[in-house]
Amino acid sequence: MTSTGIRLHAPAPGWSISADVVVVGSGVAGLTAALRCEAAGLTTVVVTKARLDDGSTRWAQGGIAAALGEGDTPEQHLEDTLVAGAGLCDEDAVRLLVTEGPDAVRRLIETGAHFDESEEGGLELTREGGHHRRRIAHAGGDATGAEISRALVEAVRARGLRTIENALVLDLLTDADGRTAGVSLHVMGEGQHDGVGAVHAPAVVLATGGMGQVFSATTNPSVSTGDGVALALRAGAEVSDLEFVQFHPTVLFLGPDAEGQQPLVSEAVRGEGAHLVDGNGVRFMLGQHELAELAPRDIVAKGIMRRMQEQDAEHMYLDARHFGAEMWEHRFPTILAACRAHGIDPVTEPVPVAPAAHYASGGVRADSHGRTTVPGLYACGEVACTGVHGANRLASNSLLEGLVYAERISADIAASRSADGLSARVPAPVEHPEKPAHPLLAPEARFAIQRSMTEGAGVLRSADSLEKAAEQLQRLHSEAREALEENGKTAEPGVDTWEATNLLCVARVLVAAARLREETRGCHWREDRAERDDTHWRRHIVVRLNPDRTLAVHTTDTADFPPTRQQEQ
Repeated sequence: MTSTGIRLHAPAPGWSISADVVVVGSGVAGLTAALRCEAAGLTTVVVTKARLDDGSTRWAQGGIAAALGEGDTPEQHLEDTLVAGAGLCDEDAVRLLVTEGPDAVRRLIETGAHFDESEEGGLELTREGGHHRRRIAHAGGDATGAEISRALVEAVRARGLRTIENALVLDLLTDADGRTAGVSLHVMGEGQHDGVGAVHAPAVVLATGGMGQVFSATTNPSVSTGDGVALALRAGAEVSDLEFVQFHPTVLFLGPDAEGQQPLVSEAVRGEGAHLVDGNGVRFMLGQHELAELAPRDIVAKGIMRRMQEQDAEHMYLDARHFGAEMWEHRFPTILAACRAHGIDPVTEPVPVAPAAHYASGGVRADSHGRTTVPGLYACGEVACTGVHGANRLASNSLLEGLVYAERISADIAASRSADGLSARVPAPVEHPEKPAHPLLAPEARFAIQRSMTEGAGVLRSADSLEKAAEQLQRLHSEAREALEENGKTAEPGVDTWEATNLLCVARVLVAAARLREETRGCHWREDRAERDDTHWRRHIVVRLNPDRTLAVHTTDTADFPPTRQQEQ
């Protein structure tokens, strides 16, 4: 593995601490990995961009999928996942997920997470899109993520893990041999550490979540700016399948100009019997798929968009008036409150909904132990691409993937530390570059990126729309590069400029992959290439960053994930 030598323009670290492992992110993946590493006797530091409980996990409404119900089996869960993934799931990765998933959920319960129970005392399971059985465990009705986050944060604090909150990770540090040596980061506000510093460690776990903020409207929180994927690219890691961004079909429609994080209306609402209807009250998903409103998300999102186009409408409706007030208040209190806060009462009226950017099925390429193509760098959760999700994530598999692969990562780190005796070694990172290797964008570039991506690489894509988006992104990239090269100027280092620069990085990769994939598959919908093409495109697109900041893009020979180079060493 050859490092790109590219780092964000930032001051040299003014302080440093050392550990065996640094985990970046505090969702289900990050905190699970941290707790398991700490339990294995490894000195572990958790770095998170906001507060410990402010990541994407706490926004998850629907639940966590696992074969826990009577009559359900991992094999059935496997089949539903493969169907949703539209021919691009790595079957071995999915098999690991569904077979190890049930016990991983039980360990999560042992950690302190409380899931809703039936009158008989067992888990109360529901269905979501793409699932043929009730296998979704939920908590607080529609507050599953919040409960999982609460339990894991309490466990982290009870065990006294060292945490650095309000810290934006900047770049991966590497030693003279190209191995991971920790991360640089910027701590925002007052605390034990302030400003730019470093955590030196031979193992780094990226669990930074998604990149939904690359689009104008998303269900993702404001912190989801693709920092982990951008860091990995600058470090020389490969990313894969970034074109497969899942647009959640039912996001509360707040108007055509609404931007930023939008309220999610969980798929579980449809799982309990809500209907999608148009302005005339017609259930338009009937006849489009055997599961109608419970078809996989890409099919439902496309169904909604087609109906909107046919009727020149800005949104469709989700009708669950037949639930009654008691069911809404008991089963979906969070959604009920969000709707009412925006002047909509789902007890008495249909809820206006439209698709919005939700989940990145692709990310940093990782193997069955979460190892990336950079020695010592691991990735799990939404930032990673393990091959589990393929071209379209099956509903509620995301929390399970974070849980299962975080456990596998911690086991691998513990085994490698034991075998190599590296727990006592504090890696010496190469020196901080004197000159900035990567220009920073002005904060307002963020909005230009989001508009370009929403217009050109949103739910509906075409060669023309993607070309236009690519040109606009390249213009931003070139202007920043030329300003740096010609007069040494770049935007002032800071959270806003670092985030905008990261967003541009991941946007360029996403658009490059989407332009190359000339077919419609899963959540990648090309208007000009309406058919799925297994002959030419049942394979993965892999991208890495060159030292000159151009993109190296290639496709795999088959649908199978190639091994990471760490496996070959």
